[in-house]
Amino acid sequence: MPRKLFVLIAAAALAVAGLGAAQTATAAPPPPVPASPDFGPNVIVFDPSMPQSQIQATVDSIAATQVDNEMGTQRYALLFKPGTYGSVTHPLVFQVGYYTEIAGLGQSPTDVTINGEVNVFNRCLSANNCIALDNFWRSMSNLTINPVGGSGCRTNTEFWAVSQAAPLRRVNVRGNLTFMDYCTAGPQYASGGFLADSQTRNIVNGSQQQFLTRDSSIGGWSNGVWNQVFSGVTGAPAQSFPTPPYTTLATTPASREKPYLYVDAAGAYNVFVPAARTDSSGPTWTVGQTPGRSLPLSSFYVARPSDTAKAIDKQLARGKNLLLTPGVYNVDRSIRVNHPDTIVLGLGVATLTAVDGAIPLTVGDVGGVDIAGLMIDAGTVNSPALLQLGTGHGERGDHGANRGSGPTALQDVFFRVGGPHAGKATVSLVVNSSNVILDDIWAWRADHGTGVGWTTNTADTGVVVNGDDVTATGLFVEHYQKYNVIWNGENGKTVFFQNELPYDAPNQAAWRHDGVFGWAAYKVADNVTTNQLWGGGSYIFTNVDPTLHATRGFEVPVKPGIQLHDLLTVNLGAGTLDHVVNDTGGAATTAHIGVPVYVVSGP
Repeated sequence: MPRKLFVLIAAAALAVAGLGAAQTATAAPPPPVPASPDFGPNVIVFDPSMPQSQIQATVDSIAATQVDNEMGTQRYALLFKPGTYGSVTHPLVFQVGYYTEIAGLGQSPTDVTINGEVNVFNRCLSANNCIALDNFWRSMSNLTINPVGGSGCRTNTEFWAVSQAAPLRRVNVRGNLTFMDYCTAGPQYASGGFLADSQTRNIVNGSQQQFLTRDSSIGGWSNGVWNQVFSGVTGAPAQSFPTPPYTTLATTPASREKPYLYVDAAGAYNVFVPAARTDSSGPTWTVGQTPGRSLPLSSFYVARPSDTAKAIDKQLARGKNLLLTPGVYNVDRSIRVNHPDTIVLGLGVATLTAVDGAIPLTVGDVGGVDIAGLMIDAGTVNSPALLQLGTGHGERGDHGANRGSGPTALQDVFFRVGGPHAGKATVSLVVNSSNVILDDIWAWRADHGTGVGWTTNTADTGVVVNGDDVTATGLFVEHYQKYNVIWNGENGKTVFFQNELPYDAPNQAAWRHDGVFGWAAYKVADNVTTNQLWGGGSYIFTNVDPTLHATRGFEVPVKPGIQLHDLLTVNLGAGTLDHVVNDTGGAATTAHIGVPVYVVSGP
């Protein structure tokens, strides 16, 4: 409790006789310093006044626990208050493992500076198999890195060798940055990264097979493998698909940056919600404060993994926003968002797991909702969906589109069917609402881990879009047993799509329909008249039965308003993908493993 300060004010000599007695007055006390919120044991908040040895020991201990913990239940958020950490002579250098979020707590990325490196390296699955292909489920955001430290091949370089579900957002990298780990023994593959609202110098893309960079400023880009997409990026390479395979859009059709936690000048915690943009380009923060609104933490219910879905649902019904602290939440009934402009923000890859076939999270016919930083897992009893936006009543749910301050958005929302345990879900994400932004979505029917098999982790489709005017920027959907994506709404736009067809179909009879071999990765419904996609890839690797065929990677109606740009299919070593889009494009076969088949414009 701060002490009150009392100031004695001496009386001035007065000309009027009889006056001159000393007078006292009490100055207003300074405002109390807000108490730090209790985010639970797996949120660690660092302050620049802490001894660096203490910070180093903490981050190293968590990295040692998490760097190989691919299917574990531990979750961590490491948050840095405004200030400077490390120095040129004593840099702060550490690794980021699974289920670990690194974030600055400033209003701007320049408020938190790390002199050092925050690295993700290749994971060695065996002595001669060190790759980044399974480096998932981690993130870094809202800070500046001056890459110093390291040794040998890694000296003064920020390494972020990742694949899906490992985004970089609002980062300011003032030095060497690489998206591959070229220092660890090969083969050094990486596949599926995401960078948004950031500023960097030259980037070594290296072995990244596909990558989306959105609304950023970069100093340069080293090369491309299969599918590199730039949307609203200053300094991006020119459009040149397929040689090199760069798809470059001057602006992003629709965007909304992820909400973030920050500490204000008084020491209070708040959540900043960036405003939506259309035809956007460049970072939101380099020429002033990011436009948007600030919400006090008191407007949020801060949930713990021990909370029941019923208790969380009750808080949302009262109009609270929701902050999910790190951990795994067992959800036996839907957590329902029915108020417009509600924010649901997860820390440390907070995970909702379906229990008894529940749909873990639903959103009513309201607008302006933002859901970010979550993993949603299927349970052992089949769920009809894992996340549902809109009820589906009325005309594509758009009767509620105006009940909110802007579009509904999902950022860094990831789905799993199988992997840590057996899981079943008919669809992972259903979008019934209109005017929605999907930003960095990975829907994954597991191809490895626990509970994996054609009849074990069953899932028809990853993403179904029924609403109109839905924009996806960074759509990763993999291994589903039927169409991986179905687009039923009008005026859909997808900027970057990455897919692997299911590995494990047992035979062609189990994987075919209506006289067609397999199922396309990306399906636009026959009655749709307008849909656009820029930069899409579908890959085949049917290792259970290498004789399998998929007739096509993309299946769309032939209409003037359906325009697909810069498509490719790739054979990864088994099976045959007969055509790229409809009956256009050659076959991806084992005669040319890893060599893309391109269609620049379709259908």
